[in-house]
Amino acid sequence: MSDHIGTLVIFGAGGDLTQRLLLPGLGQLLESSRGYAVKLLGVGFDPMTDGEWRQRVTSSFAAGGAKGALSRSVAAKAEYLQADVTKPDDLRRILQAVSGVPALYFALPPTITIAACAALGKVELPRGTVLGLEKPFGTDLRSAQALNRQLIRLVPEKQIHRVDHFLGKSTVLNLLGLRFANRIFEQVWSAEHVERVDVTFDETLALEGRAGYYDKAGALIDMIQSHLLLVMAIVAMEPPSSLDTEDLRGSMAQVLRATRVWNGDAAAASRRARYGAGTIDGRKLPAYDKEPGVDPALGTETLAEVTVGIENWRWASVPFHLRSGKALATKRQEIVITLKDVPHRPFGLTGKPGPAQLRIGLNPDAIELDLNINGEGDPFSLDRVTLQTEFAAGELGPYGEVLHGLLSDDATLSVRADAVEECWRIVGPVLTAWRKNAVPLDGYRAGSTGPTSWR
Repeated sequence: MSDHIGTLVIFGAGGDLTQRLLLPGLGQLLESSRGYAVKLLGVGFDPMTDGEWRQRVTSSFAAGGAKGALSRSVAAKAEYLQADVTKPDDLRRILQAVSGVPALYFALPPTITIAACAALGKVELPRGTVLGLEKPFGTDLRSAQALNRQLIRLVPEKQIHRVDHFLGKSTVLNLLGLRFANRIFEQVWSAEHVERVDVTFDETLALEGRAGYYDKAGALIDMIQSHLLLVMAIVAMEPPSSLDTEDLRGSMAQVLRATRVWNGDAAAASRRARYGAGTIDGRKLPAYDKEPGVDPALGTETLAEVTVGIENWRWASVPFHLRSGKALATKRQEIVITLKDVPHRPFGLTGKPGPAQLRIGLNPDAIELDLNINGEGDPFSLDRVTLQTEFAAGELGPYGEVLHGLLSDDATLSVRADAVEECWRIVGPVLTAWRKNAVPLDGYRAGSTGPTSWR
């Protein structure tokens, strides 16, 4: 790893994201073969002593399994500043406290990030400053475009890391090897052989105290607009000539530019719902609109489905179904490629096991491939068997990979400006249809599989 970055500055240090994900990821990175010492500076709006901050860092490192000498050293020297990052004077005070080149990580809601970036425009940044921004990037297409224009005025594009931790998942990265190192898959990876593609991220988790962010975002923006569209882009992209940053990100952007809501009809191509009271694993949950901090008038959805098409030679006529929801009966997080059935079976072969599927699990990391073979007993009757294996686990978790890219000045796993804007463009018609109530807000019981009418 480069010794380029001297200080990691976390804006929003007191938040849930920092405690649950960022700091455990940093601890993993410090303990890995790629780790190195970095000064850690936490910045938050609320008061906190250095001692309280160091205790929080130590606890989060331990939660991620980091208890070694390097992580202990970084935690013991960590500092905290109370500041308003939307004020230029406070930003100057923060930058005076850094050592070496800073990486500024915005673990903040999008509206505050936008205001902070505007304030940074009035401050002289140290040469080489790196910016890391959590999704969602902006609140709609227009704000994302404005934010991108502002960012490029602050630092060069290569120093801007728009973070999507899904791109740090080992399974998503393993898609590259699966597709491009196996002739058996790439030959059938097109509309000629594929019936449909489903990218699903269903959770049993409910709101879990995240109303401040989630109630203004909902399932469509929180998951589909960012994570699932980018996963889809990796599944559907043309083979890049290399895994260099621009080759890989350029191939992903090309897919997104070709993507539209199915048949251009956002109302027909989307569904939304919100969970009501129910029980999951013996735990009783209130209805979403009764959760603390939720504004029922916003009509926020907790389950969203959108069907899109990729208008190019490879994927014309293939529907891509993207779905994500909370408080559902089972955790189902996978990419499913459903292959078309064979055009003809020899007369005499009986049984109808149906089209084969390739299932790529996002959690746990695994792959399953269906085969139709002659059944046991009657050699002329077809049965279904499934080949299964697990992907090798990565050395780092998603946020460890994200932070490695940020601190080593490697933007391969960050999202390029044009890809961000394309994701907002794709979901824009859906958001418009929902605001006009052209798509009903259905209901489902927490702990169920979704609205009964959807089945």
